Amino acid sequence: MTTESMFYFVPLASAIALFFAYYFFRQMMKESEGSPKMKDIALYVRKGAMAYLRQQYKVVIIVFLILSAFFAVLAYGFGVQNPWVPFAFLT
Repeated sequence: MTTESMFYFVPLASAIALFFAYYFFRQMMKESEGSPKMKDIALYVRKGAMAYLRQQYKVVIIVFLILSAFFAVLAYGFGVQNPWVPFAFLT
């Protein structure tokens, strides 16, 4: 497979993967959650998962901001990096 054909294959494969992810998500959402006891357990698991994700996002945001500031100082303060590095890191 040549590099040029890979240029078109990778986005196509990504689109197909997203389609199947959406299809499986829709199939899963059609299924019943089960008995009332199972629904209660699912609610507790969902609340716990969201609390965990909120905490993780807080930590990740703090780390990203600190690293971006560090890269900005290296790029604009000392001139040892390309000025686009802090923006590229965030994206």
